[in-house]
Amino acid sequence: MAIKLSRRSFVAGIPLLLAACQSKQGATVQAGLTPLSDGTPDYATAYAPVRDGGFSLPGIKYQNFDPKYLRQSVFYPSQYPSGTIVVDPNRKFLYLIQPGGRAIRYGIGVGRAGFAWNGEAVIRFKRKWPKWFPPDEMIEREPRLAKYKDGQEGGPSNPIGARGLYLWQGNKDTLYRIHSTNQPSSIGTNASSGCIRMWHQDIIDLYNRVELGTKVVVL
Repeated sequence: MAIKLSRRSFVAGIPLLLAACQSKQGATVQAGLTPLSDGTPDYATAYAPVRDGGFSLPGIKYQNFDPKYLRQSVFYPSQYPSGTIVVDPNRKFLYLIQPGGRAIRYGIGVGRAGFAWNGEAVIRFKRKWPKWFPPDEMIEREPRLAKYKDGQEGGPSNPIGARGLYLWQGNKDTLYRIHSTNQPSSIGTNASSGCIRMWHQDIIDLYNRVELGTKVVVL
């Protein structure tokens, strides 16, 4: 049976429709993304090739990934204050807590079974295009990395990539990092040796939002 919609009902519903559209646009902007005409994120621009620090970073073929791993603002009530980073390794998400029960959510890659780490830490250092020093135990597992014992210079082939956030507990370096990766297909998987991987474009966004001393909670 056809449902007749009166002009009065239609007009009355317009504010609700506009509010929903504005809410969607606001969430998109909160995530640092440009809204398209319908309020949805312009991921083609967000994950386009970028020039950074003298290096050229490739675009992300975001269409090949589950949309849940794309950067977005989500409803995420939390006991932690705004500005806290919460990492959920099981779901492969990193949340940056925002006011009003929301969070900016990023897709991540996490440690393989046996290398996963959890706990609380703080960001002690932030580095752009950092030098990479493989831990001794990693060199033992993969002797080919011995050539980088004194460090591998920053660049697109460096495993830490464009940005590194260094996690410490008190005065002790956990040796775990939140960093970008030159293996974009690893996002959404258990692939690293314990560190938290992100796409270059996403770690650059996160890096610009967080301060030294930011609390990081790995569930």
